[in-house]
Amino acid sequence: MHFPRLPDWLIYAAVVAALLIAAIGRQERTDAPAPPPPAPEVEGAALGPASPFDPAVVVAVSDKTEPGAGTAFSVAQSGVWVTARHVVEGCARAAIVVAPGKGVEAAVRIDPHSEAAVLTTDGGAPALPLGLSAALRRGERAFHPGFPQGRPGETSSRLIGRENLVVQGRGARTESVLVWAETGRTDGLKGTLGGLSGAPALDSDGRVIGVTIAEAPRRGRIYTTAPETTALILAPNLRGLPAAAGVPITADNYGRVADDLRRNLRVAQVVCLTT
Repeated sequence: MHFPRLPDWLIYAAVVAALLIAAIGRQERTDAPAPPPPAPEVEGAALGPASPFDPAVVVAVSDKTEPGAGTAFSVAQSGVWVTARHVVEGCARAAIVVAPGKGVEAAVRIDPHSEAAVLTTDGGAPALPLGLSAALRRGERAFHPGFPQGRPGETSSRLIGRENLVVQGRGARTESVLVWAETGRTDGLKGTLGGLSGAPALDSDGRVIGVTIAEAPRRGRIYTTAPETTALILAPNLRGLPAAAGVPITADNYGRVADDLRRNLRVAQVVCLTT
């Protein structure tokens, strides 16, 4: 049996093709791989430090002062309390309400660099524990017990991130604040959270991680001071004081815990009087 003789040109073409394939296979590939997709903002990501590039929220403060009311909380049983700056700024007098129609006069110290203020009274209530050095993560819960609309009430929230609070007018400044999404509130509480300003923001261990300072009702947002800012204003008042114990808080029991805190005056109403 004889195989047909192949044409010379076909043999030459096959040899050339084989040589080309071998040469191409030996070439070095130096192309960089495709970049990975951007990482999603997942719940539980660590909260980064304050940055001038954080989103900004602008607030205009009037020079006129009117009588107001808010919330304060105890950080030392000797009589040291914290509230929001705008609750007591410009007050002729401030008082911690200890019973219906009764109050204890409080001296006011405004922090010039933040939306917080320190009140001092002769004697106080058991202190709330502080968690101002704890690492925060996006999505973690906070609880805000106080006096919204001048009545006992509370809200719960989850951490979104940081923004820069730009205050225009009296006390003009820029400070880093935390932004929270409201996730729940006292049953029957509708509308504004006015009066909750100055309330502690408590973590799941019942520790203070900030001061409630504002809300954005249409967006369902709550703003608090940043832990590092709160730590700076409290440092001169808390040196050498023993750490307080906290009570675990959950989405199921935060109403009961808030009631206990108000009953023990660890969280109290503060009023600003102009006369």
